[in-house]
Amino acid sequence: MTSTHRQPAAPEVERSPGRWLALAVLALAVLLVAVDATVLGLATPYISEDLKPSGTQLLWIGDVYSFVIAGLLVSMGSLGDRIGRKKLLLTGAVAFGAVSVLNSYATSPELMILARALLGVAGATLMPSTLALIRNIFHDPRERSLAVGIWGAMASAGAAVGPVVGGFLLEHFWWGSVFLINLPVMAVLVLVGIKFLPESKNPAPGPWDLISVVLSLIGMIAVVYAIKEAAAHGLRWDVAAAAVVGVTALVWFVRRQLTLPAPLLDMRLFRNRGFSGAVLADLLTVLGLSGLVFFLSQFLQLVQGRRPFEAGLAELPAAVGAVGAGLIAGMVARRFSVRIVVAGGLAAVGLSLAVLTALDQSTGYPLLGASLLVVGIGAGFSFTVTADVILSSVPKEQAGAASAVSETAYELGAALGIALLGSIVTGVYRDFTAPPGTPADVASAAHESLGGAVESSATLPSAQADVLLSSAQSAFVDGLRLAAGVGAAVLLATAAAAWFLLKNQKLEDGIEH
Repeated sequence: MTSTHRQPAAPEVERSPGRWLALAVLALAVLLVAVDATVLGLATPYISEDLKPSGTQLLWIGDVYSFVIAGLLVSMGSLGDRIGRKKLLLTGAVAFGAVSVLNSYATSPELMILARALLGVAGATLMPSTLALIRNIFHDPRERSLAVGIWGAMASAGAAVGPVVGGFLLEHFWWGSVFLINLPVMAVLVLVGIKFLPESKNPAPGPWDLISVVLSLIGMIAVVYAIKEAAAHGLRWDVAAAAVVGVTALVWFVRRQLTLPAPLLDMRLFRNRGFSGAVLADLLTVLGLSGLVFFLSQFLQLVQGRRPFEAGLAELPAAVGAVGAGLIAGMVARRFSVRIVVAGGLAAVGLSLAVLTALDQSTGYPLLGASLLVVGIGAGFSFTVTADVILSSVPKEQAGAASAVSETAYELGAALGIALLGSIVTGVYRDFTAPPGTPADVASAAHESLGGAVESSATLPSAQADVLLSSAQSAFVDGLRLAAGVGAAVLLATAAAAWFLLKNQKLEDGIEH
């Protein structure tokens, strides 16, 4: 009788009614970060017109946020384990709102790049804290799967809300308004979070090693910078030097973690094949997707002539598919298996990207919309299950560090995807031939970016402008098709790798998968 009464008591304590309100606050934070990431794609043509960045500066505006986040996530995840995840989350939320104002009122490409970098610093405090708090709030594995699904669904919903709200704002206000929408969301997050979020941290974390923090930041940023510059402009001495500095810093970081009694990141986590496989799947999946997504908004607006709000609606199927798949992913993975859901989802995304290699200037929306829907469903299944696997592979005291590894893979994949696939699009685009008689300054501006071509062609006679625009749009679509093909190859290879790496992997509930 004693044991009968004792066993139900623990779940009652762990399943506090406030856990779902806490989840709502965490979902709001994820929604905000996702909105901020996706809204930039729609604003890019307007930023190009107003700030007149070069092609390289435009890529930096797009990916410096991810570079900085990738460099700081592990450090911030470990800091949250030490000082308290709630404290770090709310502090980061206040900083995120403040820096959003700086993004809104940037007056030069250089200031915009700096503002995006500072936003990355603030953003790095949010994402690992949200997943780590979920790991500590939801002790029941099935409830945690649902919570992770809702977390992922809100990220996908942000991907949908961002373009639609952003499109509406861009049609009625200046481009800076897309960043100011962060302020009311942050205000709600902080006020509600103070009341409903429980604090959690590692009870015996050890000191926060600042040398490891610096090594992680330098290593990540230097390596990604080297890859980006090599892909865009070829291997130069400064690019090679950055690569050497980055690799050296990361090797030093790893060796230091193996010797510290309380490391910033416990490298033994990677001995778990499921953990390593899930992290690798996330990184390569986002790499294959992000470069294409970054340029898709430009295709819809600058090639097919859709208004920003219409372009936002056109991208909606991907988010709808991801939301729906994310909510049922845990249940499906338990019914079938982790590797079937992850590998199958990735294969679906890869095949959808392969379909987009047939894209042209006049492609009808049914093909594009259907492809985006399948991309969303596949990504929703994969990302939700891999996040669940990563959280289930570690003790809750290390949830912040493990979540940070997951988010680092995501952000690093996004940065590399924009750098590599974006450089493919840019490289192909710059090879187009301007019509005879085009002034040198107009041709130079047109070759920098498609936005530059649209703006500079306005100074030409109508017939000449049409020829210039047509050539530029055709070259842009050629680059987009090639990037889609490379993305498809990456996704299909990742699906095959996930099939082997996630063999016998299960979601935590004691049932073999």
